[in-house]
Amino acid sequence: MEVQAITRYARMSPKKVREVARTIQGRKAPDAVDLLGIIPRKSAQLIAKTLKSAIANAENNNNVSADALTVKSAIVDQGPVLKRFKAGARGTAMPRRKKMSHITIVLTDGNSN
Repeated sequence: MEVQAITRYARMSPKKVREVARTIQGRKAPDAVDLLGIIPRKSAQLIAKTLKSAIANAENNNNVSADALTVKSAIVDQGPVLKRFKAGARGTAMPRRKKMSHITIVLTDGNSN
């Protein structure tokens, strides 16, 4: 059985989030939560929040124990980009691109039902 949780419009660039998301793929869910707790990055907090939501979905909606769950995939997609300008030298404007991410975490219990 597969269970997923999605965080949309996370205010961090997908490249930064993907670096951390790669570390939890294939791990047991409780181990992944512990690992994300010791990684000192904002992206680790965002992924941990989504992972805990996926675990809660599995426990409450499908009556699956958290110990039986494995992270099947952690997908980070590009979200919309906020285009802003910041003052530059000699009265010019420098563009800023504030990127967003969509984080999807899929958990599986090993059964292919």
